[in-house]
Amino acid sequence: MIKLRLKRFGKKREASYRIVAAHATTRRDGRPLEELGFYNPRTKETRLDVEGLVRRLKEGAQPTDTVRRLLEKAQVFARLREMGTPTAAPAVAVASEGQGV
Repeated sequence: MIKLRLKRFGKKREASYRIVAAHATTRRDGRPLEELGFYNPRTKETRLDVEGLVRRLKEGAQPTDTVRRLLEKAQVFARLREMGTPTAAPAVAVASEGQGV
């Protein structure tokens, strides 16, 4: 499973975080699949690659609680709902037709 989570970087007591897509079993600061944003909790600065985040969410990536809150503030989930999930409904119909029911 792919998770959207924070990867810590920066000096001691001056942490910043990158929002990354990584396998659920990899270490917190391990090599990510893709970097999708930046978050600085001290200044509340957030930069997001919204298209990349929407693509990963459509693929089934699960955000952690903190990342979910950041995405809700940036209204990424609203954009995801606008775009819809065109692959979800037809996949069920194709599976039932292929079984000859």
